Amino acid sequence: MDLFEAAEQADAERIKELESLITRYQKSYYNGEGEISDSEFDALWDELKKLDPANPILHKVGADSGNFEKAPHVMPMGSQEKAANPEQFLAWAQKHSYAEYLVEYKLDGASLELQYRSGKLVRAVTRGDGSIGDVITANAVKMAGVRQDLYTEEGLPVDFTGGIRGEVIMLHKVHRTLFSDKANCRNAANGLMKRKDGEGSENLTLITYDAWATSGEQPFTDEEQKIEWLKKCNFNTVPLHICKTPQDVISYRAEVMDMRKSLDYDIDGLVVKERHIDHEDASRDRPDRQIAFKFTLEEAVSVVRAVEWNEAGATYTPVALFDPVELNGTTVQRASLVNPNTIRALGLKIGSRVVVVKRGEIIPKIESVVSEDSSVNGRSDLKELEQPATCSSCGAALIDEGTRLYCPNEKCPKRILHQLLKWINVVDIRDLGDTLIRSLFKDGVVCSITDIYSLNEKTLAPYFLNEESLQSDKQSLGAKKVALSIQGHKTVSLSRFIAGFDIENIGETVVEKLVAAGYDTLDKILAASEAEIASVYGFADIMAKTLKKGLEENKEEMLSLISSGTIIVQQGASSGSLAGKSFCFTGELTSMKRADAQNLVKERGGTVKSSVVKGLSYLVTNDTTSGSAKNKKAAELGIPVINEQEFKALLQ
Repeated sequence: MDLFEAAEQADAERIKELESLITRYQKSYYNGEGEISDSEFDALWDELKKLDPANPILHKVGADSGNFEKAPHVMPMGSQEKAANPEQFLAWAQKHSYAEYLVEYKLDGASLELQYRSGKLVRAVTRGDGSIGDVITANAVKMAGVRQDLYTEEGLPVDFTGGIRGEVIMLHKVHRTLFSDKANCRNAANGLMKRKDGEGSENLTLITYDAWATSGEQPFTDEEQKIEWLKKCNFNTVPLHICKTPQDVISYRAEVMDMRKSLDYDIDGLVVKERHIDHEDASRDRPDRQIAFKFTLEEAVSVVRAVEWNEAGATYTPVALFDPVELNGTTVQRASLVNPNTIRALGLKIGSRVVVVKRGEIIPKIESVVSEDSSVNGRSDLKELEQPATCSSCGAALIDEGTRLYCPNEKCPKRILHQLLKWINVVDIRDLGDTLIRSLFKDGVVCSITDIYSLNEKTLAPYFLNEESLQSDKQSLGAKKVALSIQGHKTVSLSRFIAGFDIENIGETVVEKLVAAGYDTLDKILAASEAEIASVYGFADIMAKTLKKGLEENKEEMLSLISSGTIIVQQGASSGSLAGKSFCFTGELTSMKRADAQNLVKERGGTVKSSVVKGLSYLVTNDTTSGSAKNKKAAELGIPVINEQEFKALLQ
C-alpha cells in the first residue's frame, strides 16, 4: 500500500469514527444528558465537515426518544452554520454583505415549536430530527411563557395559524434551588420537558425568537417586526441588537461575553441574520444566510489592571496584567501586547475590558477591547498607560518605532549581555552557561562575542576554584571543560552565525530563507539592499529594515571574527549528505535530544522545519502510527514518516 492509499484508508476510518461519535453525542444531547461540551462537539463536527463535506450526518440533527407521539414541524428545525471565532465570522460576512446585521442571543436550551390554529395552541413539538419531533403539549402548557390562546397586550384575540419557535430553558435560580444535582441548566431542562408524567415542567421557561404563518398573510414583514409581534402576543423574546458592520457584531459579541454571567439564563453565542425574512433559506437543513457566532472555551473577558514592560536586550515589550480568567482549563492573567502599535490599535487603557483568546496557542493574546461607551459597559475610571521614556540600564532616551520600543545605545550594558547570552544559546556552547557568562561580563572579562573565544583554562579557573585551590595551582576540570567546549564551537553555519548576533526578530530560520534565496555568503547579505531583502519570501519591509540596521551595527565584529579565523563560517551553496532535504521532528527521541538531532541535520546541509509543510522531506517521530495532527498532515501531503532509527541511518 502506497502513502496515498494509506492516507485514504486513515481518513475513511476516521470518518466512520466521527459518524459514530456525533450520532452518539447528538442522541445524549437531545434526550437529556449531554456527555461533552458544545465546543468539543463542534470540533468533531468541523473535523467531519473537513474530511467529508457531503456526509449525510452533517445534514441531520439528533432524534428524540420514542416515548411520545410524533408530529411534523411547521418550520423545519435545521442546524445553523457556526463561527467559533471572529476570523470565521468575518469569512462568512465577506460572502454575506448586509446593510444591517440583526443579532440575537443564541439560547442554550432545547428547541420547541408551538403550533397554533386560529390563535389556539394545537400541539407543542420538540426538535426531533429537524423535520419530525415528539409531541409534548401536556408538558409545554405548564411552562412559563407558553400561551394556549393568543391575545394582544390589549386583550384582543390574535387570529394566527402557523408555528412559533422558541427555546425551553431553565433559569439559573431554579437550577440552583431545585436541580443543582444536574450538570447544567440545559441538561436539566432537556430531561424535565420530556418526562412522561410531566412532573417538573412548571419549572421551565420558553423564550421565543421565530414565527411563520401557514395561512393568510404574515403578521410581520421583517425580522425586527417579527420580534415585536411576538412581544405583542405576550411571549418572552430574545433581545435584538442591530449592527451596521461585521466589526460592530464582533464588538457586540465581546460586550455580551462580558455580561452574560449576569443573565438569568444560559446563552452560548449569538445568532446573526439579515433584516429580510428568507423563509426558503430558513427551510433548508442548514440555512446559509444566518450564522451562529458562538462563544468558546478559548475566549474570555477580563479587566486590565496594569502593564509591565519586559526588557530583553535592547527591546522593551509591553505585557498586560488582567484579572484571572479560565481558558482551556488553565488560569491566565498575563498576555503580551507585542509593541506600542498594538496598544494604540486596541485603544487599551488601564481598566479596559478586553477579550482574551487562546486558540490552541500556548501564549494568550488580547484580541480586542470591549467598547467603553456602550450601554452595557459605560466607563469613566480608565487611565492612560505609561510608557518608559529612558533605558533602565544606560539612561538613553528610548526610541518608539511603533513596531518596537528600544534602547538605541550600542554600548548599553544590557544590550551587550543579552547578545552574549544569545550567542552561547544559538551556537550551543552549553557548558558556558548563563550564570558563568553573567559573572564574566560583570567582571569585565567578556564584553563581546570575540572575548568569548579568548577564554582559556587559566582565565576561567577563578570561577570554578576557591582562593586556596588557585594558590596551590590546582587544575579545574570545570574550567578545562568550558574552554574545550568553546573551541569546539568555532565552526558554524552562516544562518547560525548571523542569528547569534541578537538582531531583533532575526533567528536562524529567518536567515535560512535568505540563504535559500541565493544570499549564501556574508558578503552577499551585507551587500544586499533593504528592497532586495524585503523581496525574499518570509521577509517584508520592517524585517528587512531591522536586519539591515543590525548588520551595520555588528558588521565590524562579524568580519573581524571571520578574517582572524576565530570563527569558521560555512558559506556558499549547501553541501553535505543531507543537502536539499528538510526534516520536522515531533515527540520524544530516545538516543538524543531533539536540539542535537536538529543540529546534526544542519551540519550535514539539511534544513529543519517547525511544522509539516508541502515539500518537507521527512517527518521524524517514534510514534509513526499515532493520530497526531502532524502525522495526519504528513499523510495528507504524502510525506514519509520515519522513526529515530531510520533517521540515524540517513545520517550515516
